[in-house]
Amino acid sequence: MSVDGPSFYDDDAVFAVYSQRRNRPEGPNHTLEFPVVAELLGDPVGQDFLDLGCGDGQFGRDLLAAGASSYLGIDGSENMVSAATALLRGTSGTVQRARLEELLLPVQRFSRVSARLVLHYLADLKPLFGQVSRALKDDGVFVFSVEHPVITSSDLSATESGLRQNWIVDDYFNTGPRTTRWMGGNVVKHHRTVEDYFSAVQSAGLQVSALRESAPRAKHFADEELYLRRRRIPLFLIIAARKAVRADA
Repeated sequence: MSVDGPSFYDDDAVFAVYSQRRNRPEGPNHTLEFPVVAELLGDPVGQDFLDLGCGDGQFGRDLLAAGASSYLGIDGSENMVSAATALLRGTSGTVQRARLEELLLPVQRFSRVSARLVLHYLADLKPLFGQVSRALKDDGVFVFSVEHPVITSSDLSATESGLRQNWIVDDYFNTGPRTTRWMGGNVVKHHRTVEDYFSAVQSAGLQVSALRESAPRAKHFADEELYLRRRRIPLFLIIAARKAVRADA
């Protein structure tokens, strides 16, 4: 049986594997995805952050330590919210449990919105992107990362048993749900093309300001062999968008 994202991470066995993998110093989150997201979000000092799919809260803790004015993390997983609440204890950051598809956000509350590796769990991006546009202040920035479409359109069933040596992209333009075996469980991830993500941002009234594919940088790797391996295929797609300043502002 396959499950959605929040239910997947509320499986304690899966969550234990996630927690172990997530903190690997040379894991792809740290070496490929985070450096690009941080660059596109810019200096956190004085910014009001909304973090969609906040996970264990480490990102929020780091943002507040770096000078962010406020931080609200939202996640649909009970395990993630519990972990984030514990990690943010003693800071000004807050965490809420909610399904991202059902959010109703305040108008022009946040100057920065992030969604790191969560949107591929959602069947429909339109409601959430509309809420993000509503919640951003004028000139606010929305940065999100997803598994790259060449990954969500590949058969990854062999990755549990060893290092993959080839990637076969198939049915690329047949978008929609695909069941993936990952971290010891089955989870549904929704495949979209690069064009789909780009169009979803534009349809929400936001202006795409950057599109990145997490190209590896040697300075983030102590292991040269791992660095060369990461150059073979993109793992993440990262898009930044900006809310235009209103003409009457």
